[in-house]
Amino acid sequence: MPSPTRRHFIGGLLGSASFWLYSDHKVWADALAVGNAGPYAPRYFNKEEWRFLNAACERIYPTDAHGPGARGLGAPEFIDRQMDTAYGRGELWYMSGPFVSAPANLGYQLSLPPREVYRQGIAGADAYVRAHHDGRSFADLETAEQTAVLKEFEHGEMALGAVPAHLLFEQLRQNTLEGVFSDPLYGGNKGLAGWTLLGFPGARADFMDWVNQEGAAYPFGPVSISGETA
Repeated sequence: MPSPTRRHFIGGLLGSASFWLYSDHKVWADALAVGNAGPYAPRYFNKEEWRFLNAACERIYPTDAHGPGARGLGAPEFIDRQMDTAYGRGELWYMSGPFVSAPANLGYQLSLPPREVYRQGIAGADAYVRAHHDGRSFADLETAEQTAVLKEFEHGEMALGAVPAHLLFEQLRQNTLEGVFSDPLYGGNKGLAGWTLLGFPGARADFMDWVNQEGAAYPFGPVSISGETA
């Protein structure tokens, strides 16, 4: 697992092809309209899964001197909302057999959609943790212990039920970073803090005045699709 520093994770994100939002904006907008009334109640994850998700996301993108971590930015909410979309249900992927063991360069080979990777993977992860940490669940471990467990999952070949540990980690890391740096419309990047950290201007409609000003400091903060500003 990479060192849990803000600079390292941002560097990994910007160099990764996984930094994207899923297709068909209208489908997402209809399914993921974010309300502002009261604390968020998960739609897909149960209580224990939600505890695991919040703890694991925060270890992947922790709070530090530069700003809030994944939990404060709403990444767990973003992930939960994804589970009720075509992505979460696996409808954007080819999900018919055969399902075989194959090299990583051949892509995803399991029969499980992302929501089931979480459901079965989290159950297997907590069972693994309880067996190796005196009956405690992942969410009940100290933060250093949680980081060590995630490192095991990232590099390990153990199976968490039907889900390889490294696959659960990879999906969790990808979705966490997407939640941190997506438009707030989708439930994460609360207060545009993720974009502010990157210096990303967001969804401004007009950059023509800045096209030929190479090296000039851009003076405006980020703005979201809905018009929210930092």
